[in-house]
Amino acid sequence: MPKLEERISNAEARLRQLKARQARALARKRSIAAKNQRSQDVRRKVLVGAIVLARVDQGQLPESELRTWLDAALTRADDRALFDLPAAAGKGA
Repeated sequence: MPKLEERISNAEARLRQLKARQARALARKRSIAAKNQRSQDVRRKVLVGAIVLARVDQGQLPESELRTWLDAALTRADDRALFDLPAAAGKGA
């Protein structure tokens, strides 16, 4: 009987190893998917920004309208400074 118990113990250990390997593979797959999603999101933002800036340069979008959007959306002091906007009034940045 010790041989049978030993085989069961070895099989259980192997099963734990395989489950751990499967969990690592799934985690790696999720990590890669999340990284790809973040990369695609950044690329979309860059492309939209480039299009908006091109429209401003071409006179198809008034710069004042873009600045109004930026003024309303940007709250962090360093983000506002990037676009030469005054510090947000009444907000601790």
